[in-house]
Amino acid sequence: MLNLSRMLLMVLVCGPLMNKAALASEHPGYVDAPDRRTTGIGKFYMDREISFVMGHRAAGWLNRPERIREEMPDEVVANMDLEPNHVVADIGAGSGYFSFRIADHVPLGKVLAVDIQPEMLQLIERQKDEQNVSNIDGILGEIDDPNLELNSIDAAIMVDAYHEFSHPYEMIDGIYEALKPGGRIFLLEYRGEDASVPIRPLHKMTQEQVVKEMSVFGLEWTDTLDFLPWQHMMIFTKPR
Repeated sequence: MLNLSRMLLMVLVCGPLMNKAALASEHPGYVDAPDRRTTGIGKFYMDREISFVMGHRAAGWLNRPERIREEMPDEVVANMDLEPNHVVADIGAGSGYFSFRIADHVPLGKVLAVDIQPEMLQLIERQKDEQNVSNIDGILGEIDDPNLELNSIDAAIMVDAYHEFSHPYEMIDGIYEALKPGGRIFLLEYRGEDASVPIRPLHKMTQEQVVKEMSVFGLEWTDTLDFLPWQHMMIFTKPR
């Protein structure tokens, strides 16, 4: 259930958007504006058009060899500073590219691999059997709910996924409620400020836009790590 105080804050933050087009039915702050559609779904959140979702048929691209160089996944996980017993939610886990790396860092904990596509979760289950990994649990999420238990996770990571959420407010609300006090969100997005980053515009986000959207929840912008070639690694913390 959405927190009333955050709903009121949402209305204050997004109020100016409400006159630009007809409000989407799901939540104030969403705007359906097909006439403004570029390459996304024609639905806007805080003046950002939401991108289409990458389907499971593109799973091979998620595991491309160049990704090691382009996204430095091992360095990303190392910079999460995880404890061995942490429970980490990999939101939009896809083929498990980050889930399995994180699992190595939390041998006494667990990775909750959340995805809305059953086919992706099946890929992860097959890899678990092949690699004899037991501390990853697949969770079938919904477009507006990560299906995580309250106060159940120490951290959540979203890698190139948040910009595709059709219901970003509800998803972050669910993640926020699942985080323990002091828990952290690691949000990786291609840098929208940099036109040279070879990714379609709607698959990139500026730091300013991300901070604006996370501020609705009172999440503390803790840091941005810019060691990656093309992405921001932004860290937000739930107040204790």
